[in-house]
Amino acid sequence: MSDGPMNDTRLVSSVDNALSILLLFKSRNVLRVADVAAQLGVARSTAHRLLVSLTQRGFAVQEPVTRAYTPGPELTEIGLAVVDMLDIRGRARPYLSALAEEMRETISLVTLEGTNVRFLDSLESPQILRVGSRTGQLLPAHCVSGGKVLLSTLSRDAFDALYPDEKLPTLTSRSIGTKTALLKALDVIRERGYATNQEESEPDVTAVAVTFGPANSPAAITVAAPTSRVESVEAQGAAVQRIIEATRNRKEPAAP
Repeated sequence: MSDGPMNDTRLVSSVDNALSILLLFKSRNVLRVADVAAQLGVARSTAHRLLVSLTQRGFAVQEPVTRAYTPGPELTEIGLAVVDMLDIRGRARPYLSALAEEMRETISLVTLEGTNVRFLDSLESPQILRVGSRTGQLLPAHCVSGGKVLLSTLSRDAFDALYPDEKLPTLTSRSIGTKTALLKALDVIRERGYATNQEESEPDVTAVAVTFGPANSPAAITVAAPTSRVESVEAQGAAVQRIIEATRNRKEPAAP
């Protein structure tokens, strides 16, 4: 029984040391075992073991001649992903503004974070009866239109990794509550090219969404309104068409 806390302490220490090594790459392009041992105050054998672990995970690369370590491809991928996420908000803002002005409904930009979606930006409708801004909020992906359209872009393996269980949490009585039902819904979304949220995240709120941005890191643009204004299939289809036309008519800057 006494080994538990000790093992936990060692694990936390190892994780902390590994993260400290990654932070060293901020100021140094090359790290040697002796450098890491001195900076962390650990034995060279410990420093070597940590560097080997980071190398195996792609966070570091060992030079074959000098045997020193440099930043690995996974660090680059993480950095580029963060930059792209920050940049996509700026790239999407002209489209959101144009749609908000034309449609006078609440327009949002969302990205996938695990089984949730993050609302990166939101322009609130000027109408008295409206859906409020959700900028910064995190909601279950399977309960909102933007989340469902983004889930539809995942491979089956990636989807199964996110949703290992059959039962799903719900926000309203109309939320999708099982993995099987969600898979069927995603098949429909792939076929028609857009997703809907018909009071699945909040009563009297209906929304539609289409993907936006590069295929390797897509976001989604959503239009949300009181159900009474977009209840019919025709109204939802018209909203989708306006999103598509707005994003096609404005040339998006090429990603760096």
